[in-house]
Amino acid sequence: MKIAITADPEIAVPPLYYGGIERIVHMIICELVNLGHDVTLFANRDSSVPCKLEPYSSSESSKATIVQNSWLITKKTAFKNFDIVHSFGRLAYLLPLMPLKIAKLMSYQREPTLLQIKRAMALAKKGSMRFSGCSNYITNQILSLAPANTVYNGVDFSKYSYTTSVEDDAPLVFLGRIEPIKGTHTAIEIALKTKRRLIIAGNIPNGQQTYFDKEIKPFLGEQINYVGAVNDIQKNEILSKAAALLMPIHWQEPFGIVMVEAMACGTPVIGLSKGAVIEVVENNITGYYASETAELVERMAEIKKISRAQVYQVAKARFSAEEITQQYLKLYQKF
Repeated sequence: MKIAITADPEIAVPPLYYGGIERIVHMIICELVNLGHDVTLFANRDSSVPCKLEPYSSSESSKATIVQNSWLITKKTAFKNFDIVHSFGRLAYLLPLMPLKIAKLMSYQREPTLLQIKRAMALAKKGSMRFSGCSNYITNQILSLAPANTVYNGVDFSKYSYTTSVEDDAPLVFLGRIEPIKGTHTAIEIALKTKRRLIIAGNIPNGQQTYFDKEIKPFLGEQINYVGAVNDIQKNEILSKAAALLMPIHWQEPFGIVMVEAMACGTPVIGLSKGAVIEVVENNITGYYASETAELVERMAEIKKISRAQVYQVAKARFSAEEITQQYLKLYQKF
């Protein structure tokens, strides 16, 4: 197939640090190319991918650059015999293509804007527009307005170090943006109440320094360690030696790729039952989830009952690059 994939301009594909969507795009491109498909990516000019790259002129996201990027995508794909345009970027980029018969798949990795979806379906040529969500939590919001399917996120399992066992005093890990909705402070609460070591890794977003200084920094020391943002090599090292990944989110997480990254190391996931956590984690098999922090504290004593081999095997069957790409290819065939 001849496939065009679009990403947003701000972050390169793949990203060096933060950039979950860009990691998914890179994973899918690599697998599609391995399968012999002709792929073109529209993305940040610093992207490094094994396919043709059509770079945006700017990494900004102003109204002017949105128009420029939309024109670039249209000019390079309309009437160019592409089988599909698969967007992981802004839906607005597809606007000029809406009246055309070219197949268009919009994949949401975050909360969908329902009004935009409604407008897109009104403009799109009949049968040319479909949507996907990275979890049922996302897809179910779209289904009343447009054809939509769930395709979970995944990772290249070959890039992670699977470990069958860890030390008895192995630390817990929190890996993500340091902000209230991600529950960094709750991870600290769990570590303190269970008397376990905790490694905190992740960037401090703009506007969250006060949160870090008040809710995180006072607890740092021998038991709780903050290591800052980590690259893929560092992330793999931390996750493969962890007793569990903590996912104590305080918002409706659309997916949470870090959960699969942990499972690729055989590491179970312990999280609050919000958003896609209840879809990604299989209770008592690949980890535990609960509605209250107090219950998670209680379940921590049962971590060793979780088989790391089973965590790895179950996750690989559900979230490998091969499996996820095949699911997208099946969606392409629906047009």
